[in-house]
Amino acid sequence: MNPTFRPGRNIAMKVPAHEYEATVAFYRDVLALAMIEGDTESATVTTRFAFGEKVLWIDRVETLSQSETWLEVTTDDLDAASRHFAEHKIVRRDEIEHLPDGFHGFWIASPCNVIHLVTTS
Repeated sequence: MNPTFRPGRNIAMKVPAHEYEATVAFYRDVLALAMIEGDTESATVTTRFAFGEKVLWIDRVETLSQSETWLEVTTDDLDAASRHFAEHKIVRRDEIEHLPDGFHGFWIASPCNVIHLVTTS
């Protein structure tokens, strides 16, 4: 039986350091999206915005030359999802970013190299 997948709640934009402040200003000042307060306990500089029912994370990444958009997908069965992706030759990318200890999820890349966090719903 195949696992069920749904869009997750989070969208992450990985932004080069030299574009970070202007990008945050765009979402804060031009689009006037509501900022979400809170410390993420991450070494990454992050600003979060309410984006409808989603959360838009803007992460400053020193080593990027252009921005990337990462998506979250939830599943009802993480083990079955892992097998399903392997059967479809979808590349696991667990090295892309460390997940917290005890976090139930993993990273994959779509065929066009969009990174997805796969986690339980």
